[in-house]
Amino acid sequence: MFHCVCKNLAVLGEYRAIAEALFPQGDISSGSASRGNGPDYGITAGFAEALGIGADYRRLLDDTKNNARMKEFLGHFQNNLDLLIQKTWVEKADEERKERLQDDVPPFMTFIMEENFPRALDAFGAILEELAYLFFGSQSTRDDFTEYTLRIDTQMGLFWWYGSQLGKLKKTGEDMDADDEFLWAVLLIGICYLTNF
Repeated sequence: MFHCVCKNLAVLGEYRAIAEALFPQGDISSGSASRGNGPDYGITAGFAEALGIGADYRRLLDDTKNNARMKEFLGHFQNNLDLLIQKTWVEKADEERKERLQDDVPPFMTFIMEENFPRALDAFGAILEELAYLFFGSQSTRDDFTEYTLRIDTQMGLFWWYGSQLGKLKKTGEDMDADDEFLWAVLLIGICYLTNF
């Protein structure tokens, strides 16, 4: 057990700088956040590598969003996400949550196809929050949820940490056109991960 914990800590130490650079520090809406001088796609690619999805991510990041290969990949994502939701065992009281989550996926896909990445970011954050609840129950709402998932599997823990950080990219009341490509790059990380989950 000790060896496993040390290995996880080494991996976390290795990717900590990449992970922290992916999300801004401070409050974006007040202008106090810093992510450097514009999008750094090396950071997103590095984080995708840490999650084990680097090859798919790099290939798709360079694709145009509305080409046939991208549409096919997004179809695979939607199908896999639907399967994950359907196959998740929950208590009878949580069946309605599963149905609501399945209803949330088509609007998210519409935002992606329309390239409305700020709205897609909000929708994806909500999807991941509900998906975490379906997978882990009330544990997903606890403060130590990321630590809990890191103990299960380092890459999975990094993914759920990523999901918990998406809200930091949200700007309220500001034009996000300049950041659309970066938002797409960040969203694509989660899309690739769940497609391959």
